[in-house]
Amino acid sequence: MPKEKEPEFTVTDRRKFTLEGEPMPENRTDEETQPEPPAPKSPPPPAAANAAQPAPPPPAPSEHERKQQADQYQKSSRQFDSQLQRELDSQGEGRKASDFEITFEKFLASLYMTALLQLGLVHEQNDQPAADLIGARQTIDTLSLLAEKTRGNLTTQEDRMLSNCLYELRMAYIEVTNALTRPPAGGAPPDPGARRR
Repeated sequence: MPKEKEPEFTVTDRRKFTLEGEPMPENRTDEETQPEPPAPKSPPPPAAANAAQPAPPPPAPSEHERKQQADQYQKSSRQFDSQLQRELDSQGEGRKASDFEITFEKFLASLYMTALLQLGLVHEQNDQPAADLIGARQTIDTLSLLAEKTRGNLTTQEDRMLSNCLYELRMAYIEVTNALTRPPAGGAPPDPGARRR
């Protein structure tokens, strides 16, 4: 009988909780689980042992490397902006390359519009609205994270815009999720547990 091959890699489930929200057995505290006798294991092949350990992250760039990279980025951006400005001038629309620079307000507006698209409240012309509630919730949570991490570092206008975006998106999310979970317009389905007279 031919000898079975040793696996070349191992798959490790690193989730901390089950689908029901319970801690995975290896993550429970000693009080929650009874110790089980360990199953006899054959030693893992060398390739599997190396695959289980993540590679250490690369070292951070030095101050000199960061400055050099930032200078090169600025030089490249200036070259691109001058080409863009020549193109804009040839079109004669009176726009400037600086119109395309990102600001905090433009960043917030981008996330706001993304969330509206994900909620299905805004859509391309001639397209049907499509809701991505998980994506919308993640975008709203991203804005919440920004609000938390930038607290005290924003101008009054930036803070007001962020607060308004969060308020409007949270209310829209509540409306959309309530509309999706509301019973049909014909009334609530009969309660199967209710007594009949």
